[in-house]
Amino acid sequence: MVIYLGADHRGFLLKEYLKSGLKDQGYEVYDVGNTQQDPKDDYTDFAFAAAAKVSAAPDVSRAILICGSGVGMNIAANKMKNIRASVGMSPDHVVVARSHDAINVLCIPSDFVAQDIAIAMAQSFLVTHFDRESGHTRRVQKIFSYEDTGVIPPVGDT
Repeated sequence: MVIYLGADHRGFLLKEYLKSGLKDQGYEVYDVGNTQQDPKDDYTDFAFAAAAKVSAAPDVSRAILICGSGVGMNIAANKMKNIRASVGMSPDHVVVARSHDAINVLCIPSDFVAQDIAIAMAQSFLVTHFDRESGHTRRVQKIFSYEDTGVIPPVGDT
């Protein structure tokens, strides 16, 4: 599995820390930027770059995006087809998001998460599998259907 990392100026130092830790664990990691801590950069640039890579190969790639709140990265990444991004606040939160909602992009809020928690969240994200229990699968399929057609499924449609 390929892991794409992206961060703006507020997430840059945490991205560098995660990049090193994930590479040490043997993950194939690609850094989509920023390559320096630039206070004038825009989170959208890195969110779009990483999400586009995952969108093109959602079965074999994931992304971890980092900004101050995690929210900007989350909003931008979710604009891409095939992306299910979520802000993570703890390893347990990430496990539920991955297993129930099949997230493929994890957004980490660098202003609110310490390095040790961030690496634990990344590990949870990368080792947790989607639970294909019928309810979870049905809900994710409704998202795919809407992405493909633009038609909102009827309430209660199973």
